[in-house]
Amino acid sequence: MTDQIITPEEFIAGTVLLLDKPLYWTSFDVVKKIKALLRHRLKIKKIKVGHAGTLDPLASGLLIICTGKKTKEIEAFQSLKKEYTGTFFLGASTPSSDLEIQPDKFYPTKHIDSELVQKAAEKFTGEMDQVPPLFSAKKIEGERAYFHARRGDATILKPNKVFIHQFEITRFDLPETDFKIVCSKGTYIRAIARDFGDEMKSGAYLKALRRTKIGNFSVDDAWSIDDLENFFTPYTIN
Repeated sequence: MTDQIITPEEFIAGTVLLLDKPLYWTSFDVVKKIKALLRHRLKIKKIKVGHAGTLDPLASGLLIICTGKKTKEIEAFQSLKKEYTGTFFLGASTPSSDLEIQPDKFYPTKHIDSELVQKAAEKFTGEMDQVPPLFSAKKIEGERAYFHARRGDATILKPNKVFIHQFEITRFDLPETDFKIVCSKGTYIRAIARDFGDEMKSGAYLKALRRTKIGNFSVDDAWSIDDLENFFTPYTIN
């Protein structure tokens, strides 16, 4: 937990919070939680609260939360490069490229070794055109892509330019491989998992993901939800 001390006045004027988003929470769940704490503990009824970069429910880790006038800085935070750690599962794929949907296709893995995995990681370093997952919040003619995906529409999203600054393999133990990726705004790690499997003439999906850094901000300095609850307790206003 951070040593940061924040007064009610600072929340109203505007502050930046680093939160460690729990697994299965949406980013909006965290925003709602903070609004509820401000409303019920500090009796602040109207205040702007926003997050600087969505994390999927199946991912944990660093979420930057801005309140008050600091919400004007959200776009600047969103543009910072991100660092992730996680696990790819090799030899299977899912329609969502993660475990939102269970694996439905399976592939050979006997040909995959640590050298092949390392070469694939090197190939995915630098600038690349990335097709976002259909199970995403991208819009297709005004409608979120995941609605098309859930209806089974055969739709392919347009590729985006992204930049992978670092792609390090930190553990290889078939059928899993752990990684650390540093990437630009707009990069989908689920899409890297999908394309990583294709590159090795197999399949892959994202089994676990944690965001560890946004720019120079680290999850090591972030609050947990329990820490935040405990922090607000002495400030409770009856």
